[in-house]
Amino acid sequence: MAPPGEGRDAALLPEFPRGPLDTYRARASFSWKELALFAEGEDMLRFKKTIYSALENDPLFARSPGAHLSLEKYRELNFLRCKRIFEYDFLSVGGMFENPLKVSTLTQCLGMYDWSLAAKYLLHTLVFGSAVFSSGSERHFAYIQKIFSMEIFGCFALTELSHGSNAKAIRTTAHYNPATEEFIIHSPDFEAAKFWIGNMGKTATHAVVFAQLYVPGGQCHGLHAFIIQIRDPKTLLPMPGVMVGDIGKKLGLNGLDNGFAVFHKVRVPRQSLLNRMGDITPEGTYVSPFKDARQRLGASLGSLSWGRVAIMGMAVANLKLAVSIAVRFSATRRQFGPTEDEEIPVLEYQTQQWRLLPYLAAAYALDHFSKSLFLDLVEFQRGLAAGDRSARQAELGREIHALASAGKSLASWTAQQGIQECREACGGHGYLAVNRLGVLRDDNDPNSTYEGDNNVLLQQTSNYLLGLLACRVQDGACFRSPLKSVDFLDSYPSILDQRFEVSSVADCLDSAVALAAYKWLVCYLLRETHEKLNQEKRSGSDDFEARNNCQVFHGRPLALAFMELTVLQRFHEHVHRPCVPPSLRAVLGRLSALYALWSLNRHAALLYRGGYFSGEQAGRVLESAILTLCSQLKDDAVALVDVIAPPDFVLGSPIGRADGELYKNLWGAVLQDSKVLERASWWPEFSVNKPVTGSLKSKL
Repeated sequence: MAPPGEGRDAALLPEFPRGPLDTYRARASFSWKELALFAEGEDMLRFKKTIYSALENDPLFARSPGAHLSLEKYRELNFLRCKRIFEYDFLSVGGMFENPLKVSTLTQCLGMYDWSLAAKYLLHTLVFGSAVFSSGSERHFAYIQKIFSMEIFGCFALTELSHGSNAKAIRTTAHYNPATEEFIIHSPDFEAAKFWIGNMGKTATHAVVFAQLYVPGGQCHGLHAFIIQIRDPKTLLPMPGVMVGDIGKKLGLNGLDNGFAVFHKVRVPRQSLLNRMGDITPEGTYVSPFKDARQRLGASLGSLSWGRVAIMGMAVANLKLAVSIAVRFSATRRQFGPTEDEEIPVLEYQTQQWRLLPYLAAAYALDHFSKSLFLDLVEFQRGLAAGDRSARQAELGREIHALASAGKSLASWTAQQGIQECREACGGHGYLAVNRLGVLRDDNDPNSTYEGDNNVLLQQTSNYLLGLLACRVQDGACFRSPLKSVDFLDSYPSILDQRFEVSSVADCLDSAVALAAYKWLVCYLLRETHEKLNQEKRSGSDDFEARNNCQVFHGRPLALAFMELTVLQRFHEHVHRPCVPPSLRAVLGRLSALYALWSLNRHAALLYRGGYFSGEQAGRVLESAILTLCSQLKDDAVALVDVIAPPDFVLGSPIGRADGELYKNLWGAVLQDSKVLERASWWPEFSVNKPVTGSLKSKL
């Protein structure tokens, strides 16, 4: 793929303003425009440009440093902005089906501007909307058009005040009455109140509500979803029997109205049940297209993966923003040097490279994985819509559930750690709110807990792997999965016999080396966790206690190592495809290798304990290879950031602006934020660009 030329391509990817960052941009080993086109494609780049331009040119989205809105005003403004996004009609229902990635792209573009806005839009369209579409049937599809016209506004009500991660223990009930052909939705007490529900606090008119479905006679068929009106769309007053409200200020994302709802014997028609997984006849008989309860569970779990996959994309976007700010800052911030007369950019220091560049590599690797898993989930949902009840479809749901659970954990934790490292790497300037790193940290923080606490979610993934191994032990079943994420385990015994044999740094600079190590590590941890589980059971522990005692040093690292391997495997295959332009292969290969070795190094103790590493040389080679790759990527860092950073208006950080005028931009932002010029009427001549002279000088 040739770099873009003049004309329309130049308009699509205009040159950056000249400034202090030019030095690093000139050193790059590749064309940032070529990489942007390869990574995104022209159609997606145009789509992003349309969104960003609309936001920047609309007064409703104007950024106002120093304007600290009240909670009520912020939420009101956020709703109006969300409404305006629908008015722009960036993405039609048809467009979502033609190019599903545009859904996640739009969400990330909005999130890079403000995550409260993105979350509000995402919860209404993707989470609420997809739940209606994927869990409902034709009788519910009339809601889809109303969602996109904002005739109704939705939320996804699963968690309760007393239950979140343990969804099976949700206590809201739905008793069916065949005499009236209605369900009676009821919260038995305040602990069963739906809680933490985004959009529910102020603006949602409808909710997808999860409740335990009871048929006449008292038999419970487990958790099912219902679409229920909770407010009047014209007045926003609660519907009869519904008590609904806002839960208050949070640590971040305060433009989003998280709320609660309590239902007191609310009657809804039988058709309110989202009935793709299970239905009830007018007479009260429960029916399901899934004869195997395990298949139904797999399909349900796949349907609930949307939120976790979306959170992965949100975390990756936050990491992109933080790294963009920190790398541009580091390339222009000069401190110390080889002589007293020469100061060098802090990016030249090995420590700064080691702190930031692995997170830059992680942003690229996790971005590719989150997009590919999103498309896998689209494939699964299309199968559901087409009525696919095959064993493969059910297994695909279970595999996606396992990958989304651990993937959400890995991405949100990586972003959390990366944002903090970027904040510290920017020194005191990183602590200024105007530079946005604090807001990013606070807005990213809930990604580690909502849609499932990360540590709890990791158990879903380790249980998935242990279940596959149990089938292998019991009946000799092969390790196979639709997405092939576990297929390497079929060579489980022979992989465990392998050892690390790389003796030089040069031989370690390929992500294939880390891939082999990761496969051994996952096999080793799977064996150790399986043996620990059996040991606990032999000691008299029941299944619950045995699994509980296997998490910290067994199941948890197993799930994380498997997830890191899966992310790396996909990124490695992506950057080594034949279609990769020759001019991009070296830099993409280095990103893949750095992410691989940096992640693997965190497991060095396990690699030594299990015998894959031996002697001092293995650890030294690994560490030296990481530093070598950081050094090789240092001159490419600014160009790599140019590919993933949004426009300055969206980035919203003076120290991260594309022109690299670090101090000029920061000084101007501070003066604007503090309103110093307004208050200091006796300093009328002062401005950022005006020298101190004449009468003003005498006043000093």
